[in-house]
Amino acid sequence: MKQKVRDVMTHRPICLPADASVSKAARLMRDQAIGDVLVTKDDRLCGVVTDRDIVVRAVAEARDADSTPLGALCSSELVTVRPDQNADEVIRLMREKAVRRVPVVDNGLPVGIVSLGDMALEREPSSPLSEISGAPPNG
Repeated sequence: MKQKVRDVMTHRPICLPADASVSKAARLMRDQAIGDVLVTKDDRLCGVVTDRDIVVRAVAEARDADSTPLGALCSSELVTVRPDQNADEVIRLMREKAVRRVPVVDNGLPVGIVSLGDMALEREPSSPLSEISGAPPNG
């Protein structure tokens, strides 16, 4: 039987509303040792913001992190998958769309996220990427 997205995804992703501040997202990323937050509007997925987005779209542009809403920074053209999809589809989408993270949605609601590191850990546990992805945070 083929592996499903639900078998490789990180469950219960960290989500914040689109009107939450960039600084709130940055603190959550630090405290949870994660590199992304899913952005929601009325509990439905509307975007993703990464630590790199914060650096490139907020810090480098001298935006006020306490007053800039996540909705102004997040990537809103999303590639998503469903929990019941074949996990091979995630790899194909990551390669085709050049993305490192894919939100998992069920009826528009975020239920997980699959990262390149998740897929490496699952598919090639002894690879260098898996070793890096599985290592504790260094911060």
